[in-house]
Amino acid sequence: MDRNFGGVIWTDHALSRLAQRGIQQGDAWATWRSPDQSRKGVALNSWVYYRTFGSEKIEVVAKQNERKEWIILSVWSKEVFGNEKPVQKSSFWKNLVKILFSQKSS
Repeated sequence: MDRNFGGVIWTDHALSRLAQRGIQQGDAWATWRSPDQSRKGVALNSWVYYRTFGSEKIEVVAKQNERKEWIILSVWSKEVFGNEKPVQKSSFWKNLVKILFSQKSS
């Protein structure tokens, strides 16, 4: 696990939760980068980002620091049933390629 994965800062707490909960860092990053939904978080100036991968809904808590850098504070997942929007795991790679090529053209 990388503290600066995807150009954002990952707290020790978030990295610990990823390992503890068996969540791939790339899936958590994809959730933050391209969420299905988001809402204001409980922590000051934080946001909770949600994304469904098959039957698993990943939730990422993030906020910006005083230098406007994004910090991932925590990550968890839960099993979902029925009406949740399924997203293919391969979309992470498609999004990564899209992001890499869109930055080069800017």
